[in-house]
Amino acid sequence: QNELAQTLVIVLYLEMDPVNGPDGTMIRMTGCGTAIAFHPKDQLTFLVGTEEGNIYKCSTAYASLYLYTYSAHHMPVHRIDFNRFAPEIFISCSADWRVKIWEDNRSEPLFVFDLGCSVGDVKWAPYSSTVFAAVTVDGKVHVFDLNVNKYKAICVQSVVSRKRNKLTRLAFNHKLPIIIVGDDKGSVSTLKLSPNLRIKPKPPKKQTHVDQHTLEVWK
Repeated sequence: QNELAQTLVIVLYLEMDPVNGPDGTMIRMTGCGTAIAFHPKDQLTFLVGTEEGNIYKCSTAYASLYLYTYSAHHMPVHRIDFNRFAPEIFISCSADWRVKIWEDNRSEPLFVFDLGCSVGDVKWAPYSSTVFAAVTVDGKVHVFDLNVNKYKAICVQSVVSRKRNKLTRLAFNHKLPIIIVGDDKGSVSTLKLSPNLRIKPKPPKKQTHVDQHTLEVWK
């Protein structure tokens, strides 16, 4: 009762023909998982990103097959994150310089952003359905708001020296307007979001009863 036990859920077989092994037997090649995200509302469903750049939609109820395959990136996937206001939407980032926004079971991304170098992490903001942030290995934090600009970041901030440190992780504070970022040297930096990066939508004049969560979903 006091031990953690592991359960094999799925083997990440590559979707390719088996190859000949050293002894002549046919071997199914396996991929390397690099990122995982659990669906916020469906406890059986999760996404796995791989070193090969694919994202697999999986279920704990089906151990032998993928529910869907996204040919997402050309290099390793570093992060997958579901949108808490619209769980059918998720975001991914990769060493191929790109951040992509996806809709469930749709093969092509809704948005693609080229950040110019490897993207270490990406996260949706907990307070907005359209705000997300990403960190890149050149030491920058990029903040986007799709409700303001669908094509480029509304804020890009250099945090560490691009020659000495590479940003690898970020996290939003769920109560305060703060982002925490970490780098490959073990340092952690705290950044405060300016007011224009956390503007909340206002309800229509005739619908003042609408709560904030619903307004975010409507965006």
